[in-house]
Amino acid sequence: MAHDPLTPWPEAAATLIAVAAGRAPAELVIRGARVACVHTREWLAWDVAVAAGRFAYVGPDARHCIGDGTEVVDATGQTLIPGLCDGHMHIESGMLTPAEFAAAVIPHGTTTMFVDPHEIANVLGLRGVRLMHDEAALQPVSIFTQMPSCAPSAPGLETTGHPITPEDVAEAMAWPGIIGLGEMMNFPGVVAGDAQMLAEMAATAAAGKVIGGHYAAPDLGPAFHAYAAGGPADDHEGTREDDAVARMRQGMRAMIRLGSAWYDVESQITAITERGLDPRNMILCTDDCHSGTLVGDGHMNRALRHAIACGADPLVALQMATINTATHFGLERELGSIAPGRRADMILTGDLADLPIHRVWARGRLVAEGGRLLAVCPHLDWPDDVRATVRLGRTLTPADFALPAPGGAARVTARVIGVVENQAPTRALTAELSVADGAVQADPDRDIAHLALVERHRGTGGVTNGFVSGFGWRGRMALASTVAHDSHHMIVAGTCPEMMAAAANRLGVVGGGVTLWADGAERALIELPVAGLMSDRPAAEVAAAADALGAAMRAAGCTLNNAFMQHSLLALVVIPALRISDKGLVDVTRFALTEPLIADPDRSECP
Repeated sequence: MAHDPLTPWPEAAATLIAVAAGRAPAELVIRGARVACVHTREWLAWDVAVAAGRFAYVGPDARHCIGDGTEVVDATGQTLIPGLCDGHMHIESGMLTPAEFAAAVIPHGTTTMFVDPHEIANVLGLRGVRLMHDEAALQPVSIFTQMPSCAPSAPGLETTGHPITPEDVAEAMAWPGIIGLGEMMNFPGVVAGDAQMLAEMAATAAAGKVIGGHYAAPDLGPAFHAYAAGGPADDHEGTREDDAVARMRQGMRAMIRLGSAWYDVESQITAITERGLDPRNMILCTDDCHSGTLVGDGHMNRALRHAIACGADPLVALQMATINTATHFGLERELGSIAPGRRADMILTGDLADLPIHRVWARGRLVAEGGRLLAVCPHLDWPDDVRATVRLGRTLTPADFALPAPGGAARVTARVIGVVENQAPTRALTAELSVADGAVQADPDRDIAHLALVERHRGTGGVTNGFVSGFGWRGRMALASTVAHDSHHMIVAGTCPEMMAAAANRLGVVGGGVTLWADGAERALIELPVAGLMSDRPAAEVAAAADALGAAMRAAGCTLNNAFMQHSLLALVVIPALRISDKGLVDVTRFALTEPLIADPDRSECP
């Protein structure tokens, strides 16, 4: 059955007081555990009593809270910690709906998520955000929604399915589960004083909610300071220690991420472990985790273990995954710690370094045990039109995946997007390529493949062509995906135009997802019918399909870590250096369109 609504603290106060005083029995008492107090950063031999979905008594002896009907758990020799909070993430990156994402992460101890559904916002606009918000509200754990700020993320450089307006932001701020404004990706717009960006931030500030940040540039000079002055309260785009330090010095929270493809914790946590800065302003998050990571490796428990392995004091790392996050979003009195009145979200484990998740409670209910989900995660009935968002407008042909060369040219110099393993930024490379039948040719021997973006929201039939390096593709192959951050058109990469056309047309038939073709046949398929981004099948099924895709990618020559995540970001026109969009090739260092072929090549050559 579905979970009961959580009683607000003021309404539950009389019950909590009575239990803590011993006048009424608790529903649950946990005795004998070593309890993590994240408020004081110490371990305490305490008991915990729960009533009305909240902690009522947290102290040395809870025997006076036990009565008829009280469930008593003997946790002697075990460790009790708060449920884990993800400070910034995109559910859609797991290829799962909110219900299935919750079902996947609850057994790993995640009990609170702060999610930015800007992926579906780019496809369906405010309606898509509302659907995500509404399904999130049904879950037995706490999922707070940030209203997406930038769709398109870079106006003028890409086209989305539906734009987000300041009026949309103002409307969403009144929804019950909206916690703030999603990452402000248009950082050049903020720096330039763009009226729409300022209006969105003003509407958020007027509602008393948090403005999320996204400053994806290494420049920490006046532009960075101008961005901080605009109001973003956090930032997860840092990759260096200096990035974390700069953000914290400006009064922002440095969100350090460990996702499926982002490994930014080790390089930034040294601001705490080596430089000794105040850890209260650092938060752990995942940003993007695909289903294979969730099923095989974990979620926030994985990030917490990693932070400890990188040298963080275990209790400091735990603060970064609990109370620091709650405080940042103004919810310190509601969650993030084992303390009276807070939501009774907690994990029974052995120790923090290994972090085995024995039992998980959310709002006082046992929701997982021994890695097995015990709670129900209810689904919305997603409308039919939300499952029909891939509109190609026509059947694509191999000729659509060819970049014409200047008349008479035998060789040309092309701009090439260079993928960087485990990092969001790309490199802007150039390479001399040959011409055949009037078209510029890929060069797999030098790891240079074709790259195309296919417009899929309005059925225009438009295709933008370029080149990419770093995946190691070999043979006659193509990888196509309707997951293409952030505009979520269709990204197709490959060595063979015939395979690229076949892969693109296949996704038009199934309504979205990811497909890999090689030597004339489909080798792997992940169907993502919900907005072309998500499946409402269980995470294990989606992960199995993702594993099959990974095997097919390796068979096609790709050994890059989490290569699909890198593929899906090739259209992310707010992170340097070079990207592709429906409008053309984008030089993100200048936030301007650029030509795929150049007359005067620079000295940066592909390997």
